[in-house]
Amino acid sequence: MEHFGSRWESPKCRFGDVTVLSFLIVQCLDGAFTYLGVSFWGLGIEANPLITSTVHAIGLGAGLAAAKLIAASFGVLLHLRRAHIVVAFLTALYVAVAILPWTAIFLSQ
Repeated sequence: MEHFGSRWESPKCRFGDVTVLSFLIVQCLDGAFTYLGVSFWGLGIEANPLITSTVHAIGLGAGLAAAKLIAASFGVLLHLRRAHIVVAFLTALYVAVAILPWTAIFLSQ
């Protein structure tokens, strides 16, 4: 039972800290880009059906805030469990499938 909290008390990992911070920044950017994109072009521009359903059900601001808070919470939980490679992969995935497409759309308009 003495090792119950050992994962939480492990030495700090700078890679993990940078990774989770990057993940949170990417989540904020995705939320902001999605908000702007949906505000300008309507809900049809959003490719994620979970986001579309949530926004349709509870509104743009609340839906995006809820989705991004849930995603950020899971990212922090993975960080606390020392799954830094997973957080890094998810960060890169979000950049590839969310941030870059939104950036391309905004720059083309």
